[in-house]
Amino acid sequence: MTSTLPTLRQTDGTLRPQSPEQPTKHHTPKRRRYADRILEGLTRGSAITIITVVIAIGAFLLWRAIPAISNHPGGLLGFLTYAGNWNVATTSAMLFGIPNLLATTVLISALALMVAMPVALGVSIFLNFYSPRMLRTPLGFLVDMVAAVPSIVFGLWGWQVLGPALSGVYEWLARVTNGFFLFHVYPNSPAFATGRNILTGAVVLSVMILPVIAATTREVLAAVPRSHVEAALALGATKAEMIRMAVLPFGRNGFIAASMLGLGRALGETMAIYLIVSPSSQFRFSFFDGGTTFATAIANAAPEFNDDLRAGAYIAAGLVLFIVTFVVNSLARLIAQKSSR
Repeated sequence: MTSTLPTLRQTDGTLRPQSPEQPTKHHTPKRRRYADRILEGLTRGSAITIITVVIAIGAFLLWRAIPAISNHPGGLLGFLTYAGNWNVATTSAMLFGIPNLLATTVLISALALMVAMPVALGVSIFLNFYSPRMLRTPLGFLVDMVAAVPSIVFGLWGWQVLGPALSGVYEWLARVTNGFFLFHVYPNSPAFATGRNILTGAVVLSVMILPVIAATTREVLAAVPRSHVEAALALGATKAEMIRMAVLPFGRNGFIAASMLGLGRALGETMAIYLIVSPSSQFRFSFFDGGTTFATAIANAAPEFNDDLRAGAYIAAGLVLFIVTFVVNSLARLIAQKSSR
């Protein structure tokens, strides 16, 4: 087989094959290389800083919580199961536990999520598919602005306005449900008489997490492929049927992830719940009763933090809240990644 390389005639008249052209080397200026290295270092440093801060917070909580838990008569098991009144006045025999705090926190957050999820989904569908184009941006901006309202303002509104306004509704619910345990009214309950109960706290908290869920859900629904929408409409589907068959299945995981992010926001809310829900050391499974969450327990006990062991008892509760919130947000991230594939 003959060679196909081009040839050149040498001085002696013979032919020599021409070597193939070498690829041109592109040289990046030193200034650009240094800029790339600096940017890479800054971004890597930022990522490491965030990870370090999270690990440092967890380590601090664990370091401060271990002595208090070790001082508990029941140890770690007692901390996880003791449901009586907290007594940390005597550091030699402290009694404290998380069941009541965990139950109240989960109940208020779950109720808030049940109220906020359908409203946020409805708002997102309206803004993406029904709202006039000229109103879409301002309405979306108003929804997002709810997230900018300070939580203490929500707390004052729920305490002074919403709670008293819902007292009549609560009385009607108590009569209709006829003593059902979720709507049971305990005698001389200030939480029911003033409206400062778990249900009021959940309603206010649902308003607070609504923009978190709606903003993410709106972006997810806006990412539905146009071909899916047009195909459903071309087959004769109405707009409502198109949303049900093409939009909601595509955005389901994203909506769940957005709801989990809202739940993570609700679990750690402090000031609004502190002002709205009447404190109670017991959890009695009634929406009309008061209660204490992890966050409000820590805020209420701040004056006791002058003693390491007393502070450690509440820091141990904060450690549990940190773990629960971290798990919830991690699940939300995993669901969101699954949705984007």
